[in-house]
Amino acid sequence: MNIFEIIGPVMVGPSSSHTAGAARIGFVARNLLGEEVKEAEILLYGSFLATGRGHGTDRALVGGLMGMKPDDYRIPNSIEIAKERGIKLSFGEAILKEGHPNSALLRLKGESGKKLEIIGESLGGGRINIAQIDGIETNFSGENPTLIVHNLDQPGHVSEVTAMLAHKSVNIATMQLYRSGKGGRAVMVVECDQEIPEEGIRWLERVEGILKVTYLKKAEDE
Repeated sequence: MNIFEIIGPVMVGPSSSHTAGAARIGFVARNLLGEEVKEAEILLYGSFLATGRGHGTDRALVGGLMGMKPDDYRIPNSIEIAKERGIKLSFGEAILKEGHPNSALLRLKGESGKKLEIIGESLGGGRINIAQIDGIETNFSGENPTLIVHNLDQPGHVSEVTAMLAHKSVNIATMQLYRSGKGGRAVMVVECDQEIPEEGIRWLERVEGILKVTYLKKAEDE
């Protein structure tokens, strides 16, 4: 345990769970989208919904979606800043079956029309978990360089991803596999020890049977 786990993160706001964690969920979601957010539907669940307004959860999420980190002094004014930038925002309640008490469902649309839906959970102390991407369960923190590959549930795609990473001298820290059902859609979540070169990402995007590739750089969150 390090000193930051004891005293909590440096942040703007009263709660490491409801403010710092929320800002980080928004920040990671923006990076997963891979471009500027132009529309965001923000749905809150549990304690986020019940006490989030008083803790600034809504403002923290919006700030994160614009690239603000938990200690950014602009977070209290993030909703006004978003409107000035022409970002369309809507807020509501998330209906989740078994959600973490501090959960947010974000439906995002980027400047190019790219869409992303995630469920983020704030675990306390500013730590988060990305529990779902585009309707498929996941489980990662966003603390390491992370590759998310959506593909058809067919033989060979795992070996294609691991071969690319080996060719680029990227070591795998953890690898998780999910699927909607046999022969349906599948997702790989690969947390790495090194950043993945852009040409490796671009190559994966052209592989037949791979539907979507999303990459989260650790460097963008340091």
